[in-house]
Amino acid sequence: MSLRSTTGGTVPSVVQQVWKRLTWPVWNYEQGRLRSPLRALLPLLVTFAGLAAMLTRIRARFGHPIREPVELLGLTALLAGGILMSAKVFDRRPIAEYGLSVDREWIRSFAVGGLIGTLINAGTFLVGLGAGWITVVDFVAGAGDLPFPAAMGLAFALTAVAASWEEYVFRGAMLKNLAEGAAGHIPRWAAVGLALVISTVVFAFMHSSKVTGLGGYSYYLLAGVIFGVVYVLTGDLALPMGFHALYNFSMTAFFGLGVSQRSPELIITNVDGPMVWIGEEGLLKVIFAAIGGLLLVAYIRWRDGQLSIDDNITRWTPIGNGDG
Repeated sequence: MSLRSTTGGTVPSVVQQVWKRLTWPVWNYEQGRLRSPLRALLPLLVTFAGLAAMLTRIRARFGHPIREPVELLGLTALLAGGILMSAKVFDRRPIAEYGLSVDREWIRSFAVGGLIGTLINAGTFLVGLGAGWITVVDFVAGAGDLPFPAAMGLAFALTAVAASWEEYVFRGAMLKNLAEGAAGHIPRWAAVGLALVISTVVFAFMHSSKVTGLGGYSYYLLAGVIFGVVYVLTGDLALPMGFHALYNFSMTAFFGLGVSQRSPELIITNVDGPMVWIGEEGLLKVIFAAIGGLLLVAYIRWRDGQLSIDDNITRWTPIGNGDG
């Protein structure tokens, strides 16, 4: 054997070993994909950056009523692109494994989540009305240059896509990947619990712009726990997406209780009660959100006959670039 052939075989081997050592923190060579913390964070970072850039350009170029449909198209494309990118590039998994197997049962669960989200806003409204904290001053306003039904439909579509994006990045991508990565090192229940805590804290932090004080974080922490627990128990995004979308939409569009979001409103209200109770992160909304979470869990128990961590939360089905 010549010296050239010996060194020719050794040098590449040494380089490969060094390269693997350097890239080990970010690349899982056994699975052929990124490590779980990167898989958990990249969908949020990439789509959030894309969202900020897209909305800045759209709002600078278009005004009402053209702006809203353009934003809807952009948000929908961003959500679809983010899911495809995660599935094909980051996670190397089937899209359905996020809990996005959209069939008749999925749509039914989405509707049930939406109904519960709407009912708890109705509860907040009725208690506030009875306590004298809310006064109804008018009906049907805020549609701008659009017919009221069209404005309501567009507002719902925008809210639903935005809520679906949040459920996908915080639960479908973040919670699932963190639970997957940790499950190989600690007990499965602990891995899922850790993933739930981390994804909930990040979810609450990302809503910092809406929080007026430290107490306001409790509202978003509770929301993150509710969405996360429902996802953990079902392995499916239908219930949390439906609840999130209709809760956000009905708060303002039906009951006039929104502050940070704007949309056409069916009931125009004047909210002049104590903000600690009736504010956007007030105790009344926290209490009814908790009731909503209990109703969701009760529905899962009735539908499935049990409450347990769904197998899908820590499941990974590898796919190749050419697979669907």
